[in-house]
Order: sequence, then structure tokens, then C-alpha cells
Amino acid sequence: MMLTTEYFYYSATYDLTHTLQRLFNTSPEFHSISLHERADQRFVWNSHVLRELSQQPELAKFCLPIMLGFISISTVMVNSHTIDYILVSRRCIFRAGTRFNVRGVDLQGQVANFVETEQIVQYGEKLSSFVQTRGSIPIFWSQKANLKRLPNPVVMEIDHLSAFQKHLDHQIFTYGDQVIVNLVNQHGPEHVLEKKLAQVVTNAQNSRVRYEPFDFHKECSRMRWDRLSILIDRLEPDRKRFGYFVQHGAGQVIMTQAGVFRTNCIDCLDRTNVVQSLIAREVVHDQFVRFGILKSEHRLKNETNFEFVFKNVWADNADIISKEYAGTGAMKTDFTRTGRRTMSGALNDGVNSVLRYVKNNFKDGNRQDAMDLFLGNYIVEENEGLTIKSPLESERDWKYYAVPVILIVAMSMFMISVLLPDEHLSEQMMYVLFWGVATFLSLSAIFMFGTIFVDQPRLDRNKVKME
Repeated sequence: MMLTTEYFYYSATYDLTHTLQRLFNTSPEFHSISLHERADQRFVWNSHVLRELSQQPELAKFCLPIMLGFISISTVMVNSHTIDYILVSRRCIFRAGTRFNVRGVDLQGQVANFVETEQIVQYGEKLSSFVQTRGSIPIFWSQKANLKRLPNPVVMEIDHLSAFQKHLDHQIFTYGDQVIVNLVNQHGPEHVLEKKLAQVVTNAQNSRVRYEPFDFHKECSRMRWDRLSILIDRLEPDRKRFGYFVQHGAGQVIMTQAGVFRTNCIDCLDRTNVVQSLIAREVVHDQFVRFGILKSEHRLKNETNFEFVFKNVWADNADIISKEYAGTGAMKTDFTRTGRRTMSGALNDGVNSVLRYVKNNFKDGNRQDAMDLFLGNYIVEENEGLTIKSPLESERDWKYYAVPVILIVAMSMFMISVLLPDEHLSEQMMYVLFWGVATFLSLSAIFMFGTIFVDQPRLDRNKVKME
């Protein structure tokens, strides 16, 4: 399953796992090390399967890091200037998993669905890079699949501050100052997440972290997506302060990026990608102005060729990152592609919502196990499956088999009672009522014991054999 996963990338000559700014801040000796050894281990998806090979000197030189995520390289004309527009999204291997199986932060400060996205503009020998991050809300919480369309998130009653601080300390060390852009609903089931995160940020009292909540669904209800400008205006001072990385020629650095926007919604997919693309749009205009490609008053939307490339690249990025975490393409990509919400886009969101429901409830357990095996989060014992019982052979509860059979029989008899006429109407109505109630009760039982029928992961991802 992992080997047939789409959108793995590698390069025999370029280090895909590092941003331009990180590559510049390395020593000369760094470039003499093999690509596998000098790679950012957060984004090396084949590190576990290469472990034994990479320890053998004669084979280590053949080991190349493989990255999972998204890469797009487009050559496009902007105001009669030819530029390369590049977008790279790197998915982190730590706390990797599927949508409802891995949420929040762990004790080491690693979060689910962490993705580093780098926007690169190349104009001749001039390079410019802007980095954003996304990641699950960095507190302890879960949202286990239970056959409901959207299970309620549950915040764990434990200390969140230590893990939150570990996560932010690493982010600050790697990227600089942080603006946490939280797009979850500030009402309904998601409210508990916003409330707890706000509390933890306040308790952390970190001067290098700013918290920016924005109720995306409330502010943009009734397709008022123009109201996203409210958020972008709030972020403008930080965007100007953070800047972006600029390099002229081989070694002349004009500017470095001093911080990042760390954006999240509940999945860090649909809402997150919309906001990230809007921030990136503001930055790319500044990059073009700095390179002399556009004048400051020149509007980006007048460059129709670049507009088409930019919107579709970010929409493709949304789809791929979403497939890797939730199993389907992203929602709301019609806005990213066209700049407005459309009925066809809303219908496509409905289709993706149904597909997500099926995959998240009935397929993601197996996909989570495959990921944990591939990444070494679960190590198979020598005799596992032979003298030691494999977790994959665990038996199902009797309700898993009995209740669906009862439901099928009850539904069949209900349909027969409705469709086949009877001499006595009262007797037919009694059968219809009886089998209708049986259908309702068995269906209710399935949802009542929903977790039994969900495809749950069977491997203990915390069981790692000590060497």
C-alpha cells in the first residue's frame, strides 16, 4: 500500500528536504555529506527501510532520501519576464497518520499532519523563498471515527503546556517567530479546541508566539468569501515583519525570513490551504516587485497567465495533501482555482465528503497500519505470526457480524412486506411495522456501537523494539 502511494519524490542532485534558507545556512562540509545523511530527517519517508543499507559504507552512497508531499515547477511569463514558479510541500514523518486516527500533539511535541510549504520564485540568478507551515492543533485531543459524519473532538484532561512548549520551541528554533492562525469554529463541537488552545497559548507566555483566531465558517457563511480579507489585513503587519528569503547569485543573501505563519483548521486541509494561498499571493507580489518584474501598483490579477498557474498549483497542492491525510481531494478548491465559490464546487465538496466518510470509517485503519510499518513505528517481532500471534489476526466482536446480518434480514423483510400485497391489510401493516422497527433498532445498534464497525488500526504504534 505504501509503495503504491502517489507523490513520493526524490532527486539525485538536489536536497529536496531543506528550504533554500536552511541550505544557505550550512557549512561547506555539509555539502560533502551524502544526500541521505544531510537530509532533514523530518521529511525522509524511507529512513526506516534504508536503515540497514545506509550503515554499510559501500552501499550508503546509493541511498537517496524520498519525500512525500507535493512539488510543482512552472515556467511562466509575468509582465514580459520569464520566471520559474515553484511550490514544494513536505509532509513530516513524525506523528504521521490518517485523518481520524492521528490528531493533536504527542509527548515529544510532534503534531499530526505537519506540512512545510515553500514558495520559490526564480528569476535568472535571483532566488526568493517564502515558507509556511501547517499542523494539527498542538494540544492533546482525539476525534475517533464512530460512523458519524463528523465525530465530536475530545480534549484530554491532562497537562497540555509541556508538549505545546516543546512543539513551539522546535518551531521557533527552525523557523523563527510564530503566528498561530487558528481557523476552527468558535461555536459548536470545535469550540472546545479553540478555547483550550487559546488558554494554552496564554499560559505559555511566549513573546515569540502570537495567536490569531478566525472563525472561517462563520465569517465566510453564505459564500461571503471576500471576508477573508479581514484575516489577511490582520496578518499584514506580521507578513511585512517576517519578510522572505532572497538570494542573488551563488552566495549574496539580501534578506532572510524571520518567522512563519503556522495555520490550522481541524484537519489542516481545506480551510488551511485557502488561507495559505492568500498569504502566498501577497508575498509573491512583493517578490515580483523586489525583482523589478512588477511595479508596486501593478495588480497581480492583471497577469492572467500567472494567475492561472498560481491558482491551479495551489489547488493541486490542496488536493494532494488532502489525499495523503484524508483519502480524498480537498474541499473548497473551486475558490482557490477561480477566486470565487461556485455551485459545481459545492457539489464536488459533497462528493468528497461522502468518499471521506467511507474511507475514514472503513479503510483508514489498514492504511494507518501500513504507514506505521513503513516508518518503523511498529517493529515486527521475529516470530510474529508464527509462534507469536500477530495483531493483524485479532478477532472481531460478535456484534460486528451479528448486527449487520440482522439489519439485512430486517430490511429485506420490510421491503417484501411493503411490496407484496396481502389479503388482510391489518396483517400486512403489522408485518411492515414489525420489520420497520427491527430495521430501525438494528441500524441504531450499529451507530450506538459505531467504533466496533469502524476499520481501526490494529498495530500498537508505540511498540518499537529496542535495539
